[in-house]
Amino acid sequence: MTNGISNEAFVLGCSAIGAGIAMIAGFGPGIGQGNAAAQAVAAVGRNPGAAGAIRTTMFMGQAVAETTGLYSFAVAIILLFANPLVGKLK
Repeated sequence: MTNGISNEAFVLGCSAIGAGIAMIAGFGPGIGQGNAAAQAVAAVGRNPGAAGAIRTTMFMGQAVAETTGLYSFAVAIILLFANPLVGKLK
């Protein structure tokens, strides 16, 4: 029996820390989408006739911004549940 932490426990701990860091990336899309919606509402208030074009552009921008959050969520799930690095231990 060795003293200290096992290799598997170390990798699992680092995976949990990595998943937490990956989820920090979820703040960016939330802030960006909120700003986009606020600017779109302000633009429609100034020019109500362009509401359709503004709405379409806003939705496209929000869809692109959301991919960052979804990728970070996928990375976090992989690190927490698939544990790809545990199989590399000898």
